[in-house]
Amino acid sequence: MTTDHQDTRAPDEDDFVLVNTTLPSLPLPPNSERPDVVTERLVLRALREDDLHAHHKLRTQPEVMVWTSTGRPDKDLTETKSRLDPLLPPKDAETFCFAICWRETGEYIGIGGSHRLKGVLGWPELGYMIRKEFWGRGLATELVKAFLDAYVKLPRSPVQLRVDRRSIVAAATGQKQERQQEPVEAREILTALVENSNERSHNVLKKCGLERFTDFGEPDLRDPSKNITLVGYRFVVTQPGV
Repeated sequence: MTTDHQDTRAPDEDDFVLVNTTLPSLPLPPNSERPDVVTERLVLRALREDDLHAHHKLRTQPEVMVWTSTGRPDKDLTETKSRLDPLLPPKDAETFCFAICWRETGEYIGIGGSHRLKGVLGWPELGYMIRKEFWGRGLATELVKAFLDAYVKLPRSPVQLRVDRRSIVAAATGQKQERQQEPVEAREILTALVENSNERSHNVLKKCGLERFTDFGEPDLRDPSKNITLVGYRFVVTQPGV
């Protein structure tokens, strides 16, 4: 795996450049039409309104929430609802997230997918959370691999978008494009951001074929007087048969 993550500046407007690439066609299939993704131990299914209480159970575990931007458990059910609602109709047309369920019982144990199509680096962004009782079993790797398989099968459309130049993989050569004056043909990627100290997630992303490509500092929203280091990963999207 080749990496190039020496530039530790947080992305700003000057870092963003225009590229020609592809993205999943919008609107995305609504939750009501998304088929289940079944793995050896998990079922990834569409999110529903009645997932609220199970989602609240997930989002009130300190061990889970310490790795989120807020860094703390949700205060109440209303806060959890504000996090779930953007992933439900009609906003599901622009998100591709799944409830992660234990296959044996159907129990909701987490959430995963692309919660926003324009992330910090300009590209769609991957994220996931699993209840602490299910850690240490390789389930995160299982769900990310299953999600990526479903994600690459979505129909694509050509787009122009502004992305962090450090993320670019040029379409012609497969090599990173560091500088350009005009829009370039860039290979589509999916990104993920992980706090530097979150070794579990680093290992998961590497096992699933994501490449570490940049590090940068950001104010810690849990304590604005401190900074944290975020690590950027990318997954180059190659559709089946291409």
